Amino acid sequence: MTRLAFSLLLASMLGAGSGIAADSRAGTTSEVIARIHPPVGAIAGDVTHAGPNAPLVAGDSAPPSRWQATFDAFAEADRTNPPPPGGVLFVGSSSIRLWTDLEHQFRNLPIVKRGFGGSQLSDCVKHLSRLVIRYRPRTVLVYAGDNDLAAGSNPQEVLRRFTRFVDGVRRELPDTRIAFISIKPSPSRRMLLPEVQATNRLIESYVTSVPNLDFIDVFTPMMDTKGNPRPELFRADALHLNADGYALWTRVISRHVH
Repeated sequence: MTRLAFSLLLASMLGAGSGIAADSRAGTTSEVIARIHPPVGAIAGDVTHAGPNAPLVAGDSAPPSRWQATFDAFAEADRTNPPPPGGVLFVGSSSIRLWTDLEHQFRNLPIVKRGFGGSQLSDCVKHLSRLVIRYRPRTVLVYAGDNDLAAGSNPQEVLRRFTRFVDGVRRELPDTRIAFISIKPSPSRRMLLPEVQATNRLIESYVTSVPNLDFIDVFTPMMDTKGNPRPELFRADALHLNADGYALWTRVISRHVH
């Protein structure tokens, strides 16, 4: 899909038929696109960078982080068992962190798992250097956006954050393939289903407009024939996946990684 086609599609989705509120500041379609997908170089404040051999970058380590213990554990794992460049990196929130047998399920691939619970897509952007750039993966799969919506962000903002994630990776690793795992339909967040679906549609449309991106739809098979989330795929909290949920994810995602 060309950028013009994506612009027209996004403009139509921002209209009344999509369930997404139109941006009150919107002028022309190009202005809406410019806000959602700013030019590379316009987002330097959101992403810190590191060379391939830098252990950490100052921008990542300067402010205290609620995930400092997790990041310290990642750094220790990197020291004791350094992942080779060219791996398949899974990054994102607790759906990645709690996937305890991920490496086993994809045991024929050089898997690196860097999930940090409670995180938003904005946090993946903020900590891009330590989460993605330093590993120089051939493929990065990201699951995030779920918590952004739960915290009150709208679909357009989640899309904007994903484009920043993509642009940040592309500046440092132009050949790395990026796959977005769709936001899942959690029973405990049933009231957010319209926002989840709208966000997934926006990101899927964006992905088709940019080379070497992929959209992995786990949302659809996690819904039943009546349009409800399948509770048998979730733990008792109705938010996090159980073994059956992860088995479904494995089947779907395995068709997109190699």
